[in-house]
Amino acid sequence: MFHYELVQQNKSSAARLGKITTNHGSFETPVFMPVGTQATVKSMTPEEIHSMGAKIILSNTYHLFLRPGEDLVAEAGGLHRFMNWSGSILTDSGGFQVFSLDQLRKISEEGVAFKSHIDGKALFISPEKAVQIQNALGSDIIMAFDECAPYPAERPYIEHSLERTSRWAERCKIEHKKTDSQTLFGIVQGGVFPDLRKKSAQQLISIGFEGFGIGGLSVGEPKDLMYEVLEETIPVLPQDKPRYLMGVGSPDCLIEGVIRGVDMFDCVLPTRIARNGTAMTSIGRVTLRNAKYARDFTPLDPQCQCPTCNNYTKAYLRHLFKAEEMLGPRLVTQHNLWFLIHWMEEIRQAIREDRLLALRDEFYQRYQGRGAGF
Repeated sequence: MFHYELVQQNKSSAARLGKITTNHGSFETPVFMPVGTQATVKSMTPEEIHSMGAKIILSNTYHLFLRPGEDLVAEAGGLHRFMNWSGSILTDSGGFQVFSLDQLRKISEEGVAFKSHIDGKALFISPEKAVQIQNALGSDIIMAFDECAPYPAERPYIEHSLERTSRWAERCKIEHKKTDSQTLFGIVQGGVFPDLRKKSAQQLISIGFEGFGIGGLSVGEPKDLMYEVLEETIPVLPQDKPRYLMGVGSPDCLIEGVIRGVDMFDCVLPTRIARNGTAMTSIGRVTLRNAKYARDFTPLDPQCQCPTCNNYTKAYLRHLFKAEEMLGPRLVTQHNLWFLIHWMEEIRQAIREDRLLALRDEFYQRYQGRGAGF
């Protein structure tokens, strides 16, 4: 079961409110999806993630294929039961990890040969295999297998890559068997070339998908260039299907993506920087290891109502990181995820009230300049 409902189109931008329904519930869009790479959002329990207001998370096909293996997950009753998560789950195809974790990979029309980053074992994933793994995992939304081309890359390479991605997408569509319980999204590629992005989108539309990922961005290109690509790509995509900008999760990119018509986002950024002692706050980045916080007995973010901000001070959090206590990364992870989930709530409310552009201006004022802090 999968249904997307366009609830409200913003008058001042391409932003829109929507609602997605899967077999595991409904959630409003635009939405940020916490990343549970290996069937866990690092350091958080599913109950904690649910209490933040999250109704969909992402897990990683590549990592779950390597361990514990999709057969074991299927034997456990599927990914939802295995990790005790009752909400919706999206799994990526593993394409990005295959292309980023093994620089000696070998790409052919059939698929990609690569070595495990865990033990060096030779492995192979084809479009069909990527779908089979995700069918076994039992996620609600699955992604077609694509080639995530690097940045920068020459136009001839990108053109060849997107054509192969489209052929792979067609094979994924044919292989996908669990259409009653899982929905397959295609992934638009094309690098930073607007005409190639349009070409990729049109090819995927002709194949027929219930949603569209936008891949190959946030891979090193300037943010303004990413925004330009979105402005050229999104108008080509169907209005009645969700658009998912893959791997993007800084506060500024979230609101800029929404303004351009993106519905779904995911990123490891909030959990990754939390493990290093960095917090996202309403006035910018806070690096807790800095000495100036040693005697700062104020909350991490006075505007935040998360359990971390309600109960702990910057001084205590800094102490935890200096002492290498595991509670430090846990508390800051909790805060960062809460911050982004509630930032998306604020964005959705601004769309309802047609004040999204004003919210963006306020945000940049607080962050002291466009793109500052992240």
